[in-house]
Amino acid sequence: MARPRAAQVGPGGADLRGGASPRSEVGPMARPKVADQMISLLRSEIVSGALPRGARLPPERELAQRFGVSGPTVREAIRDAGLPFALITNTTSRTRARIAATLADAGFPVDMKDVLTAPSAAAAYLREHRPDARCLLLNSGDIAEDLDGVHLVDDAPQVVLTGGAGPEFGYAALDSVFGHLQRGAELMAMHANLFWRTSDGLSLDTGAFLLGLQQAAGTRATILGKPARAFFDTALRGLDATAGHTAMIGDDVESDVLGAQRHGLTGVLVRTGKFQADHENGIAGEVPDHVIDSVADLPNLLGLG
Repeated sequence: MARPRAAQVGPGGADLRGGASPRSEVGPMARPKVADQMISLLRSEIVSGALPRGARLPPERELAQRFGVSGPTVREAIRDAGLPFALITNTTSRTRARIAATLADAGFPVDMKDVLTAPSAAAAYLREHRPDARCLLLNSGDIAEDLDGVHLVDDAPQVVLTGGAGPEFGYAALDSVFGHLQRGAELMAMHANLFWRTSDGLSLDTGAFLLGLQQAAGTRATILGKPARAFFDTALRGLDATAGHTAMIGDDVESDVLGAQRHGLTGVLVRTGKFQADHENGIAGEVPDHVIDSVADLPNLLGLG
């Protein structure tokens, strides 16, 4: 498999990186002077043969020392050179804008277009496949901004849409959803994660409740976030990339890594976040393609240093 092309990853979420072709041609948009210099240097080394096609790029620290700049500046330049990435997440407690702003405030060159969330994917699916459907949302967190075009209601829904679990997932709410499903409402879920990591440790997530709802109502939920193929396909289209040239990096062995591998991507599991030691062994015979300690190890894995 061709080495996935890479850019940079921010903390606290999964990362999907890819490249549609081995080219790194520079587009017409203006770039900072340092970025121009680094791109020019890399291009000249490729043309001269000093950096053969398929060889590793100089390590980030070497480029930083050569130009007297910080690591983040180097990563920005690499991104400007045409190495695409997307941050894809099943997070349902924050909007795309808030996620991007948090990463930008931490010094990562990320904006909202780089972020794909399960709520935004769910909204896109509903607009295309269930336009004007009456939709009841059960979720912990305010994500209305990312559900543009979705007709949210409090009663008589045609679709029940679940997001992330929290205090809202009490008996009364779940029993009400069960009733709607019995009356013919369609069950959709932004994700089916069984648990997530909080400051107090692991806590139950929506997937644990979905199992009961599906069994009781005799129905199957349509999953709209990871690990659904449509979610990964949306991210790949945004990158103009193919699955075979793309790596998925995440801490959820099922939704991030094995889910991506089933759709032809290279899976990389990180030993951070919700990772547990037995996850390295995979699930039911499926194992991660790669396991690394943290995203700090990505440059070596991806051939960038």
